[in-house]
Amino acid sequence: MRSIFRWLLLSAVAVAACGFVGLAAAQGYPAKTIRIVVAYPMGGGAEYTARPIAQRLMEQWGQPVFVESRSGGSAMIGTDFVAKSPPDGYTMLLSASSEVSMNVVLYKKMPYDPVRDLQPVTLVGTTPPLLLAHPSLPVKSVKELVALARGNPGALNYASIGTGSPQHFAGELMKTTFRIDMVHVPYKGAAPALIDMIGGHVPIGLVAPTVALPHAKSGRLRALGVTSAKRSGAMPDIPTIAEQGAPGFDIVQWYAVWLPAKTPKDVLDKLQGEIIRIVHSQDYRQRQQEVATDIVGSSAETLGNFQKAEIEKYRKIAAAAGIKPE
Repeated sequence: MRSIFRWLLLSAVAVAACGFVGLAAAQGYPAKTIRIVVAYPMGGGAEYTARPIAQRLMEQWGQPVFVESRSGGSAMIGTDFVAKSPPDGYTMLLSASSEVSMNVVLYKKMPYDPVRDLQPVTLVGTTPPLLLAHPSLPVKSVKELVALARGNPGALNYASIGTGSPQHFAGELMKTTFRIDMVHVPYKGAAPALIDMIGGHVPIGLVAPTVALPHAKSGRLRALGVTSAKRSGAMPDIPTIAEQGAPGFDIVQWYAVWLPAKTPKDVLDKLQGEIIRIVHSQDYRQRQQEVATDIVGSSAETLGNFQKAEIEKYRKIAAAAGIKPE
């Protein structure tokens, strides 16, 4: 009996000690430099989303916070670096959607498991690809485009910023949803795709609104719709594809914050609370609106569930479109 009592007492002390360690970790965090890794070259949407977060964290906590680019390998180099970093809250990932969802569908082997090896923090925001047409194409809506494509199967080409991108998946989902035949023309980025679209070499394209909106406003290209389920707050006058005959159509580029798995919960909670406060601030929201990103600021659980749902969605699209993993 005495040995059982002693075991229970030691167990209670151990549990309490773990709680105190976690509390101490949160109270002492951060005590050194924090880095936010983006898995893309500087100058893109991930960096633009991450940099003001870094600035505000530095102002709030009085510790250096810097954004570091570790690009390459279809965004898997930087993501793998974070996944294998110490789980102490000092290295985090500001991801786009590819490296934490679409790559699972596109590659047979990855150096990390985005569900198992990363701890969700918060979904920062979403931005929908913009469906555009050259003015010479006799269509002013998605319904007119579908009618034209059905009357000319295989004759229309559509541009994307690359195979496996949200824009590519949006194009393939259009094909299966509307039962039309269009030919995918992948480009290495938005700039070359837009050059050929404006030149009339490719009549249809799906591009991020950040770089495409100025051309739509100038009349060089015609905006037909956005690929999100709801209209974008930054482009409220542009209808969704969903409301033009495809209920449930929803493809977005999204940005989220992650930590290495097994980061102490108290550290996660402190970091998450501060980042959510930053992204919901008026100045951050306005800054992101300028690049057509709608702010979310979710719980960790919501982000984790969203990631799993996105992986399953892209699996279905890839299977229907015949996209096979490399």
